[in-house]
Amino acid sequence: MSYFSKEELACKHCLKLGKSVDGSYYFDEDFLELLNSIRSDCGFALPISSGYRCTDHPINVQKYDDGKPLGAHAFGLAVDVVVDRKKAHRLLQVALEHGVPRIGVNQKGADRFIHLDCDISLPNPTIWSY
Repeated sequence: MSYFSKEELACKHCLKLGKSVDGSYYFDEDFLELLNSIRSDCGFALPISSGYRCTDHPINVQKYDDGKPLGAHAFGLAVDVVVDRKKAHRLLQVALEHGVPRIGVNQKGADRFIHLDCDISLPNPTIWSY
């Protein structure tokens, strides 16, 4: 069972340009299985604000222009989950219990999220704030 649809995990940039969901979706199956386990253990919905990002996605283009690696979203190994307060705390707890090696936290302002990332080619374990 999957709690997540291809539509919510697909590249938002591609979808805005009218590309099909299948043409704008790439997700690592092991990471997706991990996300489903985390969702099940949390017991509440995990709305995704950003899943896969194609190489033409504005965030990836900026990274490339700055000489930085594309990051885990480009390989289907990361999501940004819209969550705050008590649910953010629970998500962090469950993600750590499941061994998520890379976590980013943005819990200020209106656009609060938790970034979950399993790209072990990047420094890990690590946690950062935005």
